[in-house]
Amino acid sequence: MSERAADAEAFEAERPRLVRLAARMLDDRVEAEDVVQQSWLRLHGTDQEVGSLPAWLTTVTTRLCLDRLRAKVPVPEEPVDGPDTGDDPVEDVVLADSVGEALSVVLDRLSPNERVAFVLHDSFGHDFATVAAVLDTSPAAARKLASRARAKLAEPAPTSVPPRWEVVDAFLSAAKGGHLDRLVALLAPDVVVGADAAAAALGTPTSIVGREQVSAFFDGSAHAALPVFAADRAAAAWMDRGQARVVFDFDIADGVVTRIEFRAEPSLLATVRPRRDGGPGGRDARRAQG
Repeated sequence: MSERAADAEAFEAERPRLVRLAARMLDDRVEAEDVVQQSWLRLHGTDQEVGSLPAWLTTVTTRLCLDRLRAKVPVPEEPVDGPDTGDDPVEDVVLADSVGEALSVVLDRLSPNERVAFVLHDSFGHDFATVAAVLDTSPAAARKLASRARAKLAEPAPTSVPPRWEVVDAFLSAAKGGHLDRLVALLAPDVVVGADAAAAALGTPTSIVGREQVSAFFDGSAHAALPVFAADRAAAAWMDRGQARVVFDFDIADGVVTRIEFRAEPSLLATVRPRRDGGPGGRDARRAQG
């Protein structure tokens, strides 16, 4: 067997492990495959003597991942100088078996160096001397990087509350599409529907109480409702020949609807205007945040 054929056979034996390693660092299987292929090209083109092929491939693959992470996530690296503190107080908080899932959750909270140190040591069992060589740092610094990553993984993930316009538009979409499960999920258990006198005179319900009753009322309905601003609040309105007839005024807490008030008083209808740009970063989105 030729030397090139032997290298190819040895590389193929290592490929599954290298792809797992890269996928956990990058959180992207396709990109991981690309990085591993680049590692093969590096091996194919190197003139240096490779003592341990698995170690060489691990180092090259990791450094390629690190380059991509630094390009994608320009997070300033915190200094890690100082004495090694020994055992990590959160050493057992995150098990190696859960690293893939954990990294998916807090991907943006780990710096590239922290992620590499954590994956190499906690998931793949490399000692800190090896991690340090890959990161071009000291074993003590590599230990601290892994420690910081574990501490971040141990922190509760920040809760993200969607902006008001997103909840309103999700409600309209679920109601019009007849997506009952999605509609139910957007409603607080004790949600209430009410109406002012002007809306009640047009035939809207004056009182519906509870998630099941409210979701049943709106399921598959509201086809004539459009996203609007009403007094600078993201809302919806029943439209007739281009004119707002009834406004759906939403009260929202923690991303769910707690009350829907049908309102048709003329002073409010006079403030209604179409809401066309409610997407993230758009003009209407910024106005609808309040």
